[in-house]
Amino acid sequence: MKLAPMAVRLTPHMLSVADWSNPLEDPIRRQFIPLKANTLPDHPALSLDSLHEEEDSPVPGLVHRYPDKVLFLAVSVCPVYCRFCTRSYAVGDGTETVTKASQKPQLHRWEKMFQYIEQNPQIQDVVVSGGDSYSLPGHQLQIIGERLLSIPHIQRFRFATKGLAVCPMRILDKKDTWTEAFIDISDKGRAVGKQVAMHTHFNHPNEITWVTRLAARELFKRGVTVRNQSVLLKGVNDDVNTMSTLIRELANLNITPYYVYQSDLVKGIEDLRTPLSKILELEKNIRGTIAGFMMPQFIVDLPAGGGKRLANSYESYDRASGISTWQAPSVAGDEVFKYFDPLPVEDDATT
Repeated sequence: MKLAPMAVRLTPHMLSVADWSNPLEDPIRRQFIPLKANTLPDHPALSLDSLHEEEDSPVPGLVHRYPDKVLFLAVSVCPVYCRFCTRSYAVGDGTETVTKASQKPQLHRWEKMFQYIEQNPQIQDVVVSGGDSYSLPGHQLQIIGERLLSIPHIQRFRFATKGLAVCPMRILDKKDTWTEAFIDISDKGRAVGKQVAMHTHFNHPNEITWVTRLAARELFKRGVTVRNQSVLLKGVNDDVNTMSTLIRELANLNITPYYVYQSDLVKGIEDLRTPLSKILELEKNIRGTIAGFMMPQFIVDLPAGGGKRLANSYESYDRASGISTWQAPSVAGDEVFKYFDPLPVEDDATT
């Protein structure tokens, strides 16, 4: 844990879901608790802020990379800390290897972000993330939601939260103000023709429990749009059967399987990264097995700020070297970006 860039935090729910009779292979443990025996050297191309979010922040905590969309980093804590977090430069407690660029949920900080959004009418879309919006009390969620609804040119926004996956009972707790605040914002958005959505994060079918199903049905009954974003992780969901099962179970809960991300080039997770060829193989074998509107997009979020691209839209891919090249004309003109597969290791290096 001293070598890991992310602090370790799990909810009691996730601890109960993990298979502690086989922790070495368990997909829950692999996502959250590092083992020194599995640690591999970082790829030389890795960086702490691999997506260059801080470089694309005109105001601290607000990332403006795409012409009409911004990322609003409301808070830097989460109910759980994923080992593979792309925002490990900021999220969670400081560790022995990383001093975090903390983003506290402070109104004076948010106000500068709101002002930037108000002054740039080309912005129509906002992702409220962090950290995790589940970490905000209901009244703070309401402040953000109502302020965004009041900005005329904002047409849609979503709150990113892993809460439904890691603490679903909170959705069902009538004494908890978070859910009622979220539903109220969703209802107000619908009344004025603006879409408010929840983007959640399931990576493995085992994360979907009977409580999850009850919570998801409650959100659906209350008219909340829920989409899921998964990350492709070695030993967790990198086979056709697991990923297909996850997609179908989410669809059956009226959660749209929105994205499956290639793992980002961040520190401390080489044992979890897969080559680009793996995500291409998964898409090839899964497409056509479920209704198209429930088929996720398989995505690479390009290092150095190139933005999200379909995994099969690379310019070139040398499988021998593991280097793929990409362009993102709407984001970065003619600039060429590179994604690097994990370096090959001996079979006994991770056992």
